[in-house]
Amino acid sequence: MTFLTAAINPGLAGFRNTISVDQVAAMHFGHATRFPSITLGSNTRESQSFNSNGVMLPADNRPSQVFAKLFLAGSPEDQRRQKQRLAEGRSILDAVGDQTKSLNRRVSGGDRKQLDEYFAAIRTAEKELAASDAWLERPKPEVKVEIPKDIAEPSELLGRIRELMNLIPLMLQTDSTRVVSLMIQADHGVPNIAGVQSGHHPLSHHGQDPARISQLKIIESGILSTFSDFLTQLGQRSTQGARLLDHTAVLFGSNLGNANAHDPGNLPIILAGGSYDHGRYMAYDKRNNIPLCNLFVNMLNNMGIETESFATSSGNLSW
Repeated sequence: MTFLTAAINPGLAGFRNTISVDQVAAMHFGHATRFPSITLGSNTRESQSFNSNGVMLPADNRPSQVFAKLFLAGSPEDQRRQKQRLAEGRSILDAVGDQTKSLNRRVSGGDRKQLDEYFAAIRTAEKELAASDAWLERPKPEVKVEIPKDIAEPSELLGRIRELMNLIPLMLQTDSTRVVSLMIQADHGVPNIAGVQSGHHPLSHHGQDPARISQLKIIESGILSTFSDFLTQLGQRSTQGARLLDHTAVLFGSNLGNANAHDPGNLPIILAGGSYDHGRYMAYDKRNNIPLCNLFVNMLNNMGIETESFATSSGNLSW
C-alpha cells in the first residue's frame, strides 16, 4: 500500500497513508486532459494510488468499461444522466458545506483543524465536478480499434494484464490523460500458464524450494514479456516520426526485494523512456539502501514538477 506513497509504518496501529507520486503528478496537470489520471487493476478495484488525504482511489479492472469511458460518447440519455449526476453532486456538496461552516463555529481547535481538512476536500471535489462538467461538452477522441473484451476468468493473469496495457498507448496518443498506474495483483488464483500449479503469491514464499522457484520464474517471465510488448508499442513511431516512449517515463517494479522474507529492501526497478539516459543496470548499496522515493523526486522533476523531496526521500536519485 505504500509502494507509490513511501509512507512509513504501513500496517501498524494508527497508520495513515499519504499521497502517491502518480497523484502528485495528476494534481499538477489537473484537467488539462479529460482525466487527470487513470488507475487500473489486473483483477480487483484495489490500487496503489492514494489521494492527498491518503484515501485509496479504486482501480478500473474491466478494459471494456475503461475503453467506453475514454472513447465512447454514449447515447443522449447517457449524457443527460451524467450531467444530472454531476449537478446532484454539486448540490450535495453545497448542503454539506453550509452545515460544516455552522459546526465550525462551535468546535475546539483540534476539531476545527479536521474540519478545515474536510473543507479542503470538499473544495477539491467541487473543482473536480466543475472540470468534469466542462469536459462533457467536448467530444471524445475517436480511435480505430475494436472495443476490448473483458476476460472473466481471474486465472488468465497475462491476458488480463495485456488487455489493460494495450489501452495505455491509446490514452497517451489521444492525450486523454498523462498519468496512468496499473497494479498487477496477487489474487488471481493459480495462473493459467503452462508449468504452473500454484498461485503467484504462495509461490513467492518459496522457502528456497527449487520447484517452487522454477514456477515463480515462469509467471514472472510471462509478466515481463507482456511488459516488453507494452514498451514495444510505446516505441513504435507514428506517421509523424515521433515515439510515445521518448516522452513517457515508465516505472515498473515490485514492492518487495525478497518476497520470501517479506524484505522491502533492494527493490527490482525498471525505468524506461522519458528521455532518460538508458541502457545500464544500476546497483546500490545493499546494506544502506537509497529510498525508492529518491527516484520519484527525479521523475517529478523530469515531468516539470519542481520539487526537492517526496515523502521520506533523502535526495534526488541520479545516475
